[in-house]
Amino acid sequence: MTSGQAGTPARRYEPTKAVDAVVIGTGAGGAPLMARLAGAGLSVVALEAGKWWMPERDFVTDERGQSKLFWNDERLSDGEDPVHFGRNNSGTGVGGSTLHYTAYVPRAQPDDFMLRTEFGLGSDWPIGYADIEPYYDEVERVLGVSGPSPYPWGPPRAPYPLAPLPMNGAAQLMQRGCATLGIRTSPAPNAALSGSYFQEGIGWRPACANRGFCQAGCSVGAKGSMDVTYVPLAVAAGAEIRPESFATGFEVGRSGRITGVVYMHGGQERRQRCRAVFLCAGAVETPRLLLLNGLANSSGQVGRNFMTHMGLQVWGEFEEDVRPYKGIPGALISEDTHRPKDAGFAGGYLLQSIGIMPVTYASQVARACGLWGEALLSHMRRYNHMAGINILGECLPYDGNYLELASERDGRGLPKPRIHFTMGENERRLCAHGDALLREIWTAAGARDIWSYQRTAHVAGTCRMGTDPAQAVVDADGLAFDVPNLYISDNSTFPSALGANPALTIMALALRTADRFLERLRRQEKR
Repeated sequence: MTSGQAGTPARRYEPTKAVDAVVIGTGAGGAPLMARLAGAGLSVVALEAGKWWMPERDFVTDERGQSKLFWNDERLSDGEDPVHFGRNNSGTGVGGSTLHYTAYVPRAQPDDFMLRTEFGLGSDWPIGYADIEPYYDEVERVLGVSGPSPYPWGPPRAPYPLAPLPMNGAAQLMQRGCATLGIRTSPAPNAALSGSYFQEGIGWRPACANRGFCQAGCSVGAKGSMDVTYVPLAVAAGAEIRPESFATGFEVGRSGRITGVVYMHGGQERRQRCRAVFLCAGAVETPRLLLLNGLANSSGQVGRNFMTHMGLQVWGEFEEDVRPYKGIPGALISEDTHRPKDAGFAGGYLLQSIGIMPVTYASQVARACGLWGEALLSHMRRYNHMAGINILGECLPYDGNYLELASERDGRGLPKPRIHFTMGENERRLCAHGDALLREIWTAAGARDIWSYQRTAHVAGTCRMGTDPAQAVVDADGLAFDVPNLYISDNSTFPSALGANPALTIMALALRTADRFLERLRRQEKR
């Protein structure tokens, strides 16, 4: 026995002996799943490309110091609207992107799963809200979500475990502007603790200190990232975590089943034999790994249907002392625009207030407004009086938006991923609708010098789930149509982008995938 993270006993499995499951990735898709599998008594090895950080030692209130949490390997962007990769849509380290996510965890609504039925565009999910609802409940309890009860939108639900977090300056201003225009708002559901919280198997976690640097890693453990929630549950149940282990390939037997996973650790190639594989590396690295190995792609859909959320931001200057770095970043939400009545587009978007760190803000205003030198310095002197709102909007899948392997190679000698992305007319109309509304809100709230920043956020869709093996990569349980013991559990399986931040849905789907796998095992044992 060796010592695991924070002194937890860690199991070590023999690479030459087959474990029940190898999990590739320890973020929102991998951590809940491996906790469930290990808790059921299965032998589990998790491979994580990044390091195993200790928050109290490694996380600091400094943006540049936390760049180590982002997936900084180069990804090539193409198309008319190339996507910015790195800190806004991927992460590295035990806990994955949840190490630096802002903990904004709204649920998808029932009609989010039926986009094609509603609008005749995009794709429906092979599962519905009822299939995932109990897992939403469970994840919210484990994370200790702070939020309002009742929640104003969507089906009735169990009360959130904790009361809402305090509203920061931007949230108070957004609330004022929305109230003037008759737009409903609510404190947002956040996976950050408004009070100390006890979770069996994890222990006590302290309340949020409202320092506002959630994207730089939570040094106190109040944010519901995987490293302080599902990872400890997995380790306590016997799972082995192997950090700094980059998966590069698979060993496949004559039956078409994967018998082992190949990975790099310490500059050496290693292998772990296994009976099942759960690929949870995200919407870029998951299809990249499959394409590198020519696996699970008889449909030709691996890497296709790339989507990203529309993340338009609108900023304004206020007389009030806003201090945008303080408090939980996304403190206020509105879903009144989930399906706008006056919209000429499919889908919809939600509104959220923005907290932002100074270096991030400076980079955005430089790009959006063309400010450099003294003009940028002059603007930044007013940083404490700036407030922002953003939309989180749908994106349809298009044939021209996809991921492929480039001829250019990375430091490991592997082809880099190249992602093609161009917004369609639907996305342009959605963003124009959002831009006009956000400007109205800020004008009503008393803002001056209003400006907008067009951006995209989370990525999804490159190994989508479905019922037709010719049109999808995995079935409704996350099982690959082509490989009988390969499951995918991350945002790559999303058939549509959803009108909500993806983290909560990824975690809920991970638990559902684990349960469906365990049910399959039990049926096989009975036979």
